[in-house]
Amino acid sequence: MKKALKGAFEEKKGRAEAVYAILAPLWPDARPLLAYSSDFELLVSVILSAQCTDEQVNRVTPALFRRWPDAAALAGATAAEVEAMIHSVGFFRTKAAHLVATARLLVERHGGAVPLSMEELLALPGVGRKTANLVYSACSGEPGIIVDTHVARVVTRLGLAEKDEPALCERRIASYIPREEWTRFSHAVNRHGKFVCRARKPACEADSGLAPCPLFELCPRMGLKKGR
Repeated sequence: MKKALKGAFEEKKGRAEAVYAILAPLWPDARPLLAYSSDFELLVSVILSAQCTDEQVNRVTPALFRRWPDAAALAGATAAEVEAMIHSVGFFRTKAAHLVATARLLVERHGGAVPLSMEELLALPGVGRKTANLVYSACSGEPGIIVDTHVARVVTRLGLAEKDEPALCERRIASYIPREEWTRFSHAVNRHGKFVCRARKPACEADSGLAPCPLFELCPRMGLKKGR
């Protein structure tokens, strides 16, 4: 039993390493797709990006940051004022409340700066593990596993996690990929999920029978399933 479990783990670990080896050169820009110029702007942008596209967030934030360029400024805003600026973003009322509350906590507890520890980031309103890992890795330069909907979907489709539960996917990635490669792996898989392995109509193979997906041969849904 133990031997079988070890064999299954090694097979998935090898598949995860192969995925990384293929995707990392294709998507070398291991940075957020959000537009930001400070730790504060990134934190705000990531909070806004929950269940919303990066493109839509990037359309909203320039005006938002002109009006409230830092935590001290945003802490003085009302939720209604912020709502008016971000109304085109999904769940804008909840996000506006989170942004104002977070700004006030940044001023009260951290002198207006964004804390760069996972524990302190997770204590901020509207900040879950995905947001915390993204901000932590981008702002501190330390490794982080960023499991958004794209990463969870790809990891699950590739058979590296049993279901697309973010906490489970994060644990599985941590067990397969060396810590120093966590951030780059996360961003590469994110891009693959966003542009290739989409939620609807993933680009698995073309009508000609060719495989535009670079992971076709590694995918249990496609290549492995077909014995290729």
